[in-house]
Amino acid sequence: MLWMGFPLDSLTWTGPGGEPKWYATYPTLRRGFCPDCGTHLVSVADGSSTVMVTGFSLTDQSGIEPLGHSYRENAVPWMNITLGRAVRSS
Repeated sequence: MLWMGFPLDSLTWTGPGGEPKWYATYPTLRRGFCPDCGTHLVSVADGSSTVMVTGFSLTDQSGIEPLGHSYRENAVPWMNITLGRAVRSS
């Protein structure tokens, strides 16, 4: 699953159902699901200003370069993982 982090206040919900339907799935984590089909779209920790969004739920996927990959040591041997160059903001 491709996850991307964004400032929470920078997203605009454009899906047919509008804003996701939120559920508390852990004591400090909420997950947002499409109100029409139930697809898991986003996750946000309580008190965080960053929301994690599934990359495939984004309308514009241009310019996406992975900067990290979890569980690389568990990947199948034939999987080639290429990461993008990290960009630092000042």
